[in-house]
Amino acid sequence: MQLIWLRSDLRIDDNTALAAACQRGPTVALWIASPGQWQAHDDAPCKVDFWLRNLRLLQQSLAALNIPLLIRTSDTWADVPECVLGVCRQHRIEAVHWNDEYGINEARRDQATYEALQQAGISATGHLDQLLFRPGSVLTRTGQYFQVFSQFKRVCLEHLHRSLPPLVQSVQAQQSLGIHGDAIPLQIEGFEPPSDTLRQHWPAGEDEGRRRLQRFVDETIDDYAQLRDLPAKAGTSQLSPYLAAGVLSPRQCLHAALASNRGEFDSGSVGVQTWVNELLWREFYKHTLVGYPRVSRHRAFRPQTEALPWRDAPADLQAWKEGRTGFPLIDAAMRQLLHTGWMHNRLRMIVAMFLSKNLLIDWRQGERHFMRHLIDGDLAANNGGWQWSASTGTDAVPYFRIFNPVTQSQRFDPKGTFIRHWLPELEEKDDRSIHQPVKSTDLFATNYYLSPIVDLDSSRQRALEAFKGLSNWQDQRA
Repeated sequence: MQLIWLRSDLRIDDNTALAAACQRGPTVALWIASPGQWQAHDDAPCKVDFWLRNLRLLQQSLAALNIPLLIRTSDTWADVPECVLGVCRQHRIEAVHWNDEYGINEARRDQATYEALQQAGISATGHLDQLLFRPGSVLTRTGQYFQVFSQFKRVCLEHLHRSLPPLVQSVQAQQSLGIHGDAIPLQIEGFEPPSDTLRQHWPAGEDEGRRRLQRFVDETIDDYAQLRDLPAKAGTSQLSPYLAAGVLSPRQCLHAALASNRGEFDSGSVGVQTWVNELLWREFYKHTLVGYPRVSRHRAFRPQTEALPWRDAPADLQAWKEGRTGFPLIDAAMRQLLHTGWMHNRLRMIVAMFLSKNLLIDWRQGERHFMRHLIDGDLAANNGGWQWSASTGTDAVPYFRIFNPVTQSQRFDPKGTFIRHWLPELEEKDDRSIHQPVKSTDLFATNYYLSPIVDLDSSRQRALEAFKGLSNWQDQRA
C-alpha cells in the first residue's frame, strides 16, 4: 500500500507524487492540519479556508478514483513524523510519497519524517513538483545560487530550450480499498472564515483553476505586457491563489502559455514571454529560499541592511494597514487586500516601497501583514517581493529605487477608476485631483484624505540617507 501525503498540491492532474504513488500500487491519501504551525507562519484565515474548500472538492475527485482521503491534526510540524508513522502503521503502508516544499521549517519537517519512516522500514520519497527546476540545478559558473534574476532567467531559458518539464501521466481509478475517507472540517479553530464576498472572488477546485488559466490564455495573455500594470483592468491571470495551494502546477501554466504561442517562450507573443518571465520570478524566489536560508529566518538577504535605522512608528504602521495614509492609491490598494485577500502586483510594490522607504518601517512588518491577509500568501514570493521593494533583497538596482505613489497613480490608474472603486468617498473628484493628497487647513477635519501622513520629498531623502549610512552597501552582497 502507498501513501500520498498532500500538502500544497491540492489537485489530481499533473501531481507528481500522486502519480508516482498510484503507479506503484494501491494508494491512500493523507492531509494534515497544523493550526499552530500555520499561526506561527502568519497564514491568513482566508488562505486556510481556501485550502479547506479545495480539499472538499479534491476528496470527491479522489473518491471517484477509489482513493480515500484521510485527515489528521498535528498542531505543529514537530509532531508530524509521528502522525504520518501512525497512519502508515494503521494501514500497513509500505511507501510514502510527497511533493517537496521549500523553507527551513518545511525542510526540517520532511527530513524528520523521512528519518522516522526509514527507521520503521518504510520507504519515503520526495518529488519535484512545485518548481520547473530542482533547486541546485540552476547555478552560477562557480556553483553558487544566483542573486540576480536576469542571470537566473537566462540559465532557465537555456534549460527550457534543451527540454521542457513534461506533464505527469494521468491517474487511473484503482480497486476499492474498503477504507472510508474522513470528513473535511468546515473551519479550523483560530482561523475565522472569510466573508462570502471574498469566497466568491476565489471559487475553489481544479476545474476553476484550469478554466481561469484557459480563459487568461485565450483572452488576455497576448496583451499581458501592456495590461499587467493597470490595476483597474483585468490584465493579470489572478492564478496566484491556485498556484500557492497547488490547485494548478507551474508546468500546466507553462504548457498552456506555450500552446498559445506555437511552442515558443522567448519569441512570438510578447505577452507570453512576459508571463513566462513571471513564472520564472516565482521559481527564482523559491530557489533563493533554498540557496540563502537566512531569508526563511526573517533575515535580510543583504546582511548589511540589518543595520538600517528602521522607525518605530506604530501609528503610521496602523494607518498603512487600514488604508488611512492620505495617499489614494496606497489606501485603495490596502482596501483591496482587506476585502479580497489579494492585491494587484504593481500595487504590492508601490505599497511596500511606501512602507519601507517613505515611512522607513521595517519591511518585516509589511511582510507579516501581507501573509496574515493574502489568500495567495507564499513565503518565497512574499518575502522576495518585500525584500526587493525594500532594497534589502535581490533587486539589482540600488536602494534609490523609490516609487512615488502619486506619479504611479497618475501613470497606471490615469482616470482614477481603481481608486474610485475602493474609495467611493472620492468618486466626485476629477481625474486630475483624485491622485493628489491634500493637506488639511481645518484642524477639525475628519476626512483623512485631507491629511497625508508623510511628506514624499523629505521622507524619500530620509530613506536615501539611511541607506547611504550603510558602509560598503554595494560591495557586501551575500
